[in-house]
Amino acid sequence: MPGIVSTVIKLALVCLGVGLILAFFDVDPVQLLHNFPRAIRSAFQVVVDMIRWAVPYITLGAVVVLPIWLVFFLLRLLRNRRG
Repeated sequence: MPGIVSTVIKLALVCLGVGLILAFFDVDPVQLLHNFPRAIRSAFQVVVDMIRWAVPYITLGAVVVLPIWLVFFLLRLLRNRRG
């Protein structure tokens, strides 16, 4: 029984958090239910747009970060083999 109570409390807290976020974006629950397919498409489009925005910056950062990481990784590997 305590597992059920804690699960219900956790679900209530998650629902509260999601509700607050949706209210911040002025989302009406009735409108959301009526336009659910369009809302899902819209949310998916937001995620796709975020990925399209982030990928060039991730690639740009990787050009600098990955070679530096590789050098440190190889140095650590050599140091562990000698020791």
